[in-house]
Amino acid sequence: MHLPQSSQCQNQQNTSSPLTNVDQNTIKMPTSQITDMYSNLHEMLQEYHGELVQTGSPAVLCSALPNHWRSNKSLPCAFKVVALDDVQDGTIVTIRAGNDENYCGELRNCTAVMKNQVAKFNDLRFVGRSGRGKSFSITITISTYPCQIATYTKAIKVTVDGPREPRSKQSKFIFSVLFFFFV
Repeated sequence: MHLPQSSQCQNQQNTSSPLTNVDQNTIKMPTSQITDMYSNLHEMLQEYHGELVQTGSPAVLCSALPNHWRSNKSLPCAFKVVALDDVQDGTIVTIRAGNDENYCGELRNCTAVMKNQVAKFNDLRFVGRSGRGKSFSITITISTYPCQIATYTKAIKVTVDGPREPRSKQSKFIFSVLFFFFV
């Protein structure tokens, strides 16, 4: 008795590779489950730590910084770094700021200690200025072995006077007020 040609090919395919028996949808399934897991983890962490931003490293998140801030002024809330990898308690986390104009902006209180996967910078201050029209990029260094480095690009613009109205709007307002008082 001879089998039809199509069934012989199927038997040869089944014996040639164990992956051909696996449905293609089951291969794609873990990827979507992992994506769902990370998004759920991200949502859960945001509930406890506020708004978190993805850094250049997939295993490190940090709290969002304001777009523009005044030099040597405390941030409105504590800056936090959250590690998704296992990092031992007591590990030192350091922050550096810089851009192409000011490669090493001066910071105050830029080191913290990791506790329960979170490093909290209570009174982080940007003393150095980022320059006119420039923003600092933040480099987060977690002192593990090997060292973990994450970047938060174009994180914050630091100026002497902080955020204010553009000069064009400001000057029109001043002239209209002066005109009103002198007329």
